[in-house]
Amino acid sequence: MIVLEYKVKGKLEQFKAIDQAIRTTQFIRNKAIRYWMDNSRELKIDKFALNKYSTALRKEFSFVNDLNSMAVQSAAERGWIAISRFYDNCKKKISGKKGYPKFQKDCRSVEYKTTGWKLHPTKRQVTFTDKNGIGNLKLLGKWDLHTYNLKDIKRVRLIRRADGYYCQFCLGITVTDVQPKTGNEIGLDVGIESFYTDSNGHQEPNPQFLRKAETSIKKSQRQIYKKVKSSSGRRKARKVYSKKHLKVSRQRNEHAKRLASNVCKSNDLVAYEDLSVRNLVKNHCLAKSISDASWYLFRQWIEYFAAKFDKLAIPVAPHYTSQKCSNCGVIVKKSLSTRTHICNCGCELHRDTNAAINILNLAKQARDGQSRSNATGVGVSTLVGKSLLEQILT
Repeated sequence: MIVLEYKVKGKLEQFKAIDQAIRTTQFIRNKAIRYWMDNSRELKIDKFALNKYSTALRKEFSFVNDLNSMAVQSAAERGWIAISRFYDNCKKKISGKKGYPKFQKDCRSVEYKTTGWKLHPTKRQVTFTDKNGIGNLKLLGKWDLHTYNLKDIKRVRLIRRADGYYCQFCLGITVTDVQPKTGNEIGLDVGIESFYTDSNGHQEPNPQFLRKAETSIKKSQRQIYKKVKSSSGRRKARKVYSKKHLKVSRQRNEHAKRLASNVCKSNDLVAYEDLSVRNLVKNHCLAKSISDASWYLFRQWIEYFAAKFDKLAIPVAPHYTSQKCSNCGVIVKKSLSTRTHICNCGCELHRDTNAAINILNLAKQARDGQSRSNATGVGVSTLVGKSLLEQILT
């Protein structure tokens, strides 16, 4: 599955029509969750029941009927994704909150399936044919959409971001790019001091995109509250503020993508820590630095490129990887402030390098003697394994 994204060019009336379609999508999703909440468990509300309910909404509300029928179903499916995620967390007995479905207030996209849109023969324009009045939009971008078969397009999304509107085409194509075997194996230990340290001793510097932009972001945030509420100046100030956050988000994504691609191309086995970032950010002293490092995003791209390049990506439990000596296996306790691993056996390494070697050794044991179900990211959170809806909602 691949996603091609274009920026769209249109008129102000067309963008208002897109906003109306997005609000309708949010309305349908929230109504689906309310329908699930109000009915008893004996009725067993499932995905098909919510699709049937969305048909009733089309008859009840005229603005819902203006949206394409498959787009209405897609909006109801978003509600079911939130519900099914809650059910799965309950079955797995995850500690803490189970993610009870909430009503959405900040929907930014509308999704069409195989109807409700039509591509121009040049495939540089797309026309939306429902009653919302979006009409014809020009596609700005360098993706070669004309090289793909029209039948491969499974979903079309319209997304609103701080710097404009975008159109995504989701193609049901398996992406493979088998790279030659290098014979190299590497273990990665992510951190705050450096973005990651590998088992060869290399330390990738931490870019700290948010830290560098923090002064500018805070200044633009102060400008918002100096403007009169509901004024055009306040809306403009909010747009400037949003663009700065969007820039940081894109920088993190491109940085993680570039590093993950290089690591997977140059190594046949990539071992990394199976960290629970959700628990780590509960430390309020380090939460901002951990979020700025975007470890989970880096993990997602490693799993994606490992599957694409036909390489092995193995998650390893992080327990005692920093304390255990990579040479003799003895536990050498040390605090976080101790950055050098010194063992009685004579091994003296940087703390993160020692951890990376331990991670690689554990991955080799898992590959050689234990289950390989997660060898290419199967069974863990990955961009490849996500459904089309989950990619945009997360």
